Amino acid sequence: MMEQINKFWQVVVEVWEQGIWGIDVGRILVALLIFFIFLFLRQLLSRFIIKRLKGLAKRTSFQFDDAIVEALQKPFTFIPVILGFFFATEFLFYHGTLGIIPDQTAEALKTITGKTESFESLADNILRTLIIYVIFWSLVRLVQPLSFLFKQLEEAFSAIMVQWLLKGIRLSFVLLGAAAVLEIWGIRVLPLLAGLGVVSVAVALGAQDLFKNLISGLLIIGEHRFNPGDWIKVNDEVEGIVESIGFRSTLVRRFDKAPVYVPNAKLSDNSVINFSAMTHRRIYWMITVQYCTTIGQLRKIRDSIEEFILGSEDFAKPPEAPTFVRVDRFSDSSIDIMVYCFTKTTNWGQWLAIKENLAYRIKEIVEGAGAGFAFPSQSVYLESVPDVTAERFLPPAKD
Repeated sequence: MMEQINKFWQVVVEVWEQGIWGIDVGRILVALLIFFIFLFLRQLLSRFIIKRLKGLAKRTSFQFDDAIVEALQKPFTFIPVILGFFFATEFLFYHGTLGIIPDQTAEALKTITGKTESFESLADNILRTLIIYVIFWSLVRLVQPLSFLFKQLEEAFSAIMVQWLLKGIRLSFVLLGAAAVLEIWGIRVLPLLAGLGVVSVAVALGAQDLFKNLISGLLIIGEHRFNPGDWIKVNDEVEGIVESIGFRSTLVRRFDKAPVYVPNAKLSDNSVINFSAMTHRRIYWMITVQYCTTIGQLRKIRDSIEEFILGSEDFAKPPEAPTFVRVDRFSDSSIDIMVYCFTKTTNWGQWLAIKENLAYRIKEIVEGAGAGFAFPSQSVYLESVPDVTAERFLPPAKD
């Protein structure tokens, strides 16, 4: 019985010492403990060190340092993960290379990877990948806080062009980081790009609309057709406020708050009305008065309306903008007085208030002149006809 127990215990010890790929289980557990300790330190770093950095940044008179600390917060909290992986693997294989690898383990790795490689090389590649990930993650997040350095370019280019430039810089960092990771794992980037050149022709043919929209977006920005915040109308299809101009499409928020994504090619090829680019807003009315209005009343109404418009600071004066108040025509049921003027403001709400005030004043002027407004009407004339009465039908009497 004791012999069997000793034999079982030897098996347990052998399994414990062999562990996984020749590494004893105890060493693996300690390495995992080290890694989790650094994960706990990650929480401490987030709570205390980052909080301390934010406090120091708030004491300065600059705003960009607060944004920089905020942008680097998440990459910084990932640093303990890298340190935990480094010290855990160092403890796991502190006898030098990760490998004096047993023959059966080498054969297993050869089956999986196609070549025999040491655990040390594998761990080193993972560590380098994590470091590159944090570095380029930080660079991508730093682009926005440091965007104030490109503000001077807005004088030569538009604000949208600068935003596209920032997006391009972020995309470049992502691609460079991916290329660096591929190089670490032995994947040559340049031959890979050369191989993709053949495929790119087919992709370009299938992505004609994408490139067309991209070029159209550049034309829109270069021609300054509109900017975010502008009120536009696209060929009687969509009307609203521009929120963003993307590489492929432009987001227009309708006045019912529904978003509409319009392809840039459509905005480039079709007519687009930019209401925000107006210098003035127009008021064009026809004031209809009754036919019984005298010439003196017509002149008084016309002169009073013109005097009010030219005397108000809300309206643009000639030659800045044309202003006309004229008896225009004799309609079917009214005499029409045309009111044609422009307000100084282009704000829609203010324009509505000015127009309302003008309507009140015109009603006062017409009623003050003793005249009245006409409304569409029709007259029906009946001619007299001879009084011809039909004979009354009487049924025959019964016999």
